[in-house]
Amino acid sequence: MAGITLADAEAQLTTWLAANTKVASGQGYTIGTRTLTRADASEILQQVEFWDAKVKALSRGTTAGRVRLGTPIP
Repeated sequence: MAGITLADAEAQLTTWLAANTKVASGQGYTIGTRTLTRADASEILQQVEFWDAKVKALSRGTTAGRVRLGTPIP
């Protein structure tokens, strides 16, 4: 697998920030008999912090810590 690029990391960060905004406005909702519950707020915060750190590292030009699906690879 190729390394994560700055653009990839920025896209992930944007996605998780948007999820955080959605959860902040309501954890879930119901339409008729169907219910949607959004992701856990603490998981979203962990992902925001992870991807923010990855964006900052890649912006500095460092390659410390490759990632696969949001998890550090030793």
